[in-house]
Order: sequence, then C-alpha cells, then structure tokens
Amino acid sequence: MHTMLRSLLAAALAVGLFSHAAAFAQSAGCAMSRDAGARQVLSCPGGVKITAEAGASFRLADRNRDGSPDSLSLRSKAVLVDVDSSQHAGGFQVVTPQAIAAVRGTQWAVDVASGKTSVLVVRGSVAVRRPTSEPVVLSPGEGVDVGSGTEPLVVRRWPAPRATALLARLGQ
Repeated sequence: MHTMLRSLLAAALAVGLFSHAAAFAQSAGCAMSRDAGARQVLSCPGGVKITAEAGASFRLADRNRDGSPDSLSLRSKAVLVDVDSSQHAGGFQVVTPQAIAAVRGTQWAVDVASGKTSVLVVRGSVAVRRPTSEPVVLSPGEGVDVGSGTEPLVVRRWPAPRATALLARLGQ
C-alpha cells in the first residue's frame, strides 16, 4: 500500500497536480497550508515556519537528519523564514544563486529576482554572504542586495515603502 501511495504521489507531481515544494515539505515532516493570498505556509518541526510567495521555487533540506529542516534553497520569488531558537537546535540558512543567509533564531525575508538576492531582517540578526566572501550582519530593518558581482556587500536600512512592499507579498 505504501509503495502504491508513493507511486501515486510521484505521478501527481509529474503531471503537476501538486507543487514540488508542497510534496517535499510534507516528506520533510512539515505541514503545508495555503493562506488567502495563495501563499504556501509550512509549519515544520523544531520551530521553523516558512511562508512562500505564490509561485516561489524552493526546496527544503534536513542536512543533519534531526527531523527539522535546516536549509532552504530558493531559486525565485520570496520567502519569509521564522526560526524559533528556543525550539530549533543549530542554525538555518537560505541559499540562493547569489547568496547565503544564515541565522540561529530570527525572522527574515529573502527575495530572488532579476539576477539578485535581497535580504531583509524583521527580527534578530542574519549573516549574509556570497558563496566565496566574508559575511555582513544585518539587524532588524536592515537589508542587503546581492548581485553576481564581487563588489562589497553594503548593509542599508531599508526605506519603509520597500520593506512594506516585500512583507506584503508575504502576507505580513
């Protein structure tokens, strides 16, 4: 019976009845729901909650196999990640084509569009770096835009309209 269900799920994924992220989230132990804005909301073990913009392309991973995801690979659109450090052992990172954003416990948004990654911290602090560079550390209200170049990363306090627009896309 289990094999048959797995085959049916694979067939449904192949014809696009379920999104890849939804099926992967459920297999990673996360519960997936949709909010009124068609965003995916993933509630995962270990105090990890992820809100993904409708149409976002991402994949969760549990690299240390403790039953709670500790990494998210984001290819397009935006996600809001909320990690409760009192429940989640170890760090959590979001990996994009341009950047790696890593934390211990916080809430932050990551947006991938037009060849760049933008990171905004809502609560806590986040270290952001290119795969081959030193990190910059962001505090609440601060953000950074990471392109594919090698120029130094510049931390800026985001203007309220920019922060509000990104967070609104994520239901905040």
